Amino acid sequence: MYDRFDRIAPGLTAKINLLIDVVLVLALLAVASPAIRQVSGLAYAVIGTLAVMAWLLSATVVRLYSPCTPRTRMDSLAMGTLAVIATSGVVFVADWALRAGAPSFDVLAFGLMLLGLENLIRILLIGSVELRFRGSLDRVLVVGTGPIAAATAKHLAERSRRQAVIGFLDFLGEPTSVSDSRLPVFGKATSLLEVLKRQSFDEVYVAGRLTTQSDEMQAAVRTCEEVGMPFAVPLHNLEYQRAVPFPSPGPDDYVHYLTARSKPTQHAVKRLIDITASAGALFVLSPLFVAVALAIKLTTPGPALFRQRRVGLHGANFNMLKFRSMVANAEALQLQLLLQNEQAGPVFKMKNDPRMTTVGRFIRKYSIDELPQLINILRGDMTIVGPRPALPGEVEKYSTWQRRRLSMRPGLTCYWQVSGRNQISFDEWMQLDLRYIDNWSLAIDARLILQTLPVVLGGDGAS
Repeated sequence: MYDRFDRIAPGLTAKINLLIDVVLVLALLAVASPAIRQVSGLAYAVIGTLAVMAWLLSATVVRLYSPCTPRTRMDSLAMGTLAVIATSGVVFVADWALRAGAPSFDVLAFGLMLLGLENLIRILLIGSVELRFRGSLDRVLVVGTGPIAAATAKHLAERSRRQAVIGFLDFLGEPTSVSDSRLPVFGKATSLLEVLKRQSFDEVYVAGRLTTQSDEMQAAVRTCEEVGMPFAVPLHNLEYQRAVPFPSPGPDDYVHYLTARSKPTQHAVKRLIDITASAGALFVLSPLFVAVALAIKLTTPGPALFRQRRVGLHGANFNMLKFRSMVANAEALQLQLLLQNEQAGPVFKMKNDPRMTTVGRFIRKYSIDELPQLINILRGDMTIVGPRPALPGEVEKYSTWQRRRLSMRPGLTCYWQVSGRNQISFDEWMQLDLRYIDNWSLAIDARLILQTLPVVLGGDGAS
């Protein structure tokens, strides 16, 4: 669930809404400022670009498209109004500067048309699209098989537009109320940790009664806290006919918890930075990409890009991209080199790895081999700053406390890159990642990026 904090427009419906709004901004700008097109197409292009950027930034900050921020229709109208005001103001200033104090932009007409059409489309179109196309849903594991668990699964199936129950765990001695469900029961509640290791979930609902299952509920909560899994517990264990909690905890009557401080606006801005920075870097560095790919292809047999299965947020796997720096069968040859591993723990690191190619040694030293991960960042598999993505085989050997590093989206750089890289121990590496997760902020990201640049350019600690 909470990985969507760092998505600007999570799900198909939100993306359609965002696309319509961007088209509206550009179209209404042309309608409200015909003189710009008559005087200079370049001026219109510049102002149009600034308008879209202003809309994206303001919509991100107020989380206009986020399903994780429940709002009434009036709240959404207020947030949309703020985005319209910010966009109109930015475009008016840009037009005034380009026209040397004689703006041709009708800010009032643009703002009123954008506000009216944006909300009209959201009411008439977006709601129906959301009902028909729910897109990718958050995977939910329900701990419990009794009446509360059955009611929770039914509620999420009927009312939630972004969550899907994948299965259940059974409390000891609990009579089942989900026997007619087609969803599996993975085992007992005591096996929660093993189930979380085998499968990827976005949230765990602990659907038990404190009067009879408090010990098992407490154990489930402790497990979720230890591995960094978001979880929810029932607000109450009694049924009410008229009374409602105040303030309301949400539509599912559960209290939701994170294992780190919630900073949804900062997460959304972080994702916006990821998109703009990775897209810009891919464009600027495209000549370098071509040169490195040609150098690899001309010097060694095999593909220029190396795809490797890595573990992402909450254990979800994805294909991480790198420039190939080793021989084509490097993974098979690793078995012959295990005794020469220079890194403690489940990670394999070797300074003078014989599998490295001549080109590979150079691009590895200066982290050029990591640049294709900008594509992973643009796609949302990774972020610029975050714990490095681990191999599935490494994660299987993690201690329980080490699995908490999977509670944040993996990144291109983090404390490990600026603290000695391969020169620090595995446990120190894990502790640095947890320190980052527990104290994360945009300011820390900015500082780590600035610290990473000289380390990468100098090739410090790389192998």
